Amino acid sequence: MKAQQNWSRLGAEIQPRMIEASHAAGKVLLKYFGKRFEVREKAQAGLVTNADLEAEAAVIKILRKARPDFGFLAEESGNTETRANANPDGRWIIDPLDGTTNFVHGFPMFCVSIAAEWQGRIVAGVIHHPVLNETYWAVRGKGAWIGKKRMSVSKTARLKDSLLTTGFSYRKRELQAEMTAFERLSGIARAIRRPGSAALDLAYTARGVFDGFWERRLSPWDLAAGWILVEEAGGKVTGLDGTPLDMNSGEILATNSKLHESILKTIHPESCPI
Repeated sequence: MKAQQNWSRLGAEIQPRMIEASHAAGKVLLKYFGKRFEVREKAQAGLVTNADLEAEAAVIKILRKARPDFGFLAEESGNTETRANANPDGRWIIDPLDGTTNFVHGFPMFCVSIAAEWQGRIVAGVIHHPVLNETYWAVRGKGAWIGKKRMSVSKTARLKDSLLTTGFSYRKRELQAEMTAFERLSGIARAIRRPGSAALDLAYTARGVFDGFWERRLSPWDLAAGWILVEEAGGKVTGLDGTPLDMNSGEILATNSKLHESILKTIHPESCPI
């Protein structure tokens, strides 16, 4: 209980600065969106633009002032500490532009994602959708919100009535396993969407738009903020094998909780026959 209170207190303390940072990054992204900008491919997969880099710098500038003792795990600049005496218990986990491919092609499904981690626990998360000017946020023990309106996951109880969402890896050799899961679930669910931003998929699951989301080969900055949003909205988040989520595994299943077991059994019928 005391740990929960401490997480809630810390999350509430830093949440306003996280929103401020997400809005600053959002302004940067809107400045570039629909215009010409530099694009290059990453060494592993995916794209990076000068908009990503400038947005990340805007986020770090604000958050460094909010908690100078926190380190950073950021998509573009990697895992860094703000200074030599940084507190090892705390760090910011940042994706300045989730949905870069969408952004590059002019598809308006992209966002800024920021999470605060303390002693291995996500205590606050913010996802900002700059095109729609929507800000999703959560504080551990204080619920999940869009602006000033509290969010909750959907009440859908049958998989055949569900709207699900997913994403596919850039690594072609892994597409077969992903398409197999997609085929199994699409044969039962009402529909499946693939918007191209894991953070927004999680925000929309927390909001009750989607009933469930699964994906492989993600990074901690794709998952962290959305993870707390879904849990604080009353949903369930695990790995794709049903075990507690490990952000470093890159695999996630997030649902309204009612459909969690059904989706697990459908993805893995050989180990969990229906």
